[in-house]
Amino acid sequence: MWLRSQSPEATRAAGRLLGEAVAAEGAVLALVGPLGAGKTVFVQGLAAGLGVAPEAVASPTFVIAHEHLAAGGRRLAHVDCYRVGSVAELESAGFVDLLEPGAVVAVEWGDRFEQALPADHLTVSFTRRPGEGSRRWLSAVASGPAAEALLARWCAAIGRGDAPSDLEAAESGP
Repeated sequence: MWLRSQSPEATRAAGRLLGEAVAAEGAVLALVGPLGAGKTVFVQGLAAGLGVAPEAVASPTFVIAHEHLAAGGRRLAHVDCYRVGSVAELESAGFVDLLEPGAVVAVEWGDRFEQALPADHLTVSFTRRPGEGSRRWLSAVASGPAAEALLARWCAAIGRGDAPSDLEAAESGP
């Protein structure tokens, strides 16, 4: 799936719609893209969709992970692998403990240690091209049946008009 986001607000809305689509079993999301691509803004929207105040979400670059209590007692773990040096360092920081059933785990720079992620996860990639201002391209790829079901629910939410006008599905990306 490809999405074209014309603004940070649209990127946040894409995250909110994904958060609303997460089922009771939870989800693991690998967020991939360069600095400033919109990963943290997306997680703020994800948080809102899960019932967490989006203003409580900030990049956990220096602490590796922030945890937030979401609606219904669900946990949102926001992980940032930018400064993590190895899988062993990530695991010693307690990453495996975050993967409890029902939790939503959003991993910025998730491509750095993909081998640490469960096989069943959703990868959301963010791309910005020079000269396009605040426009971002998001692509999503599911790895596993739970991620495929989540992606289908997210696509359905976007397709039924729940998204703002400056967030639109696209047949292809940049």
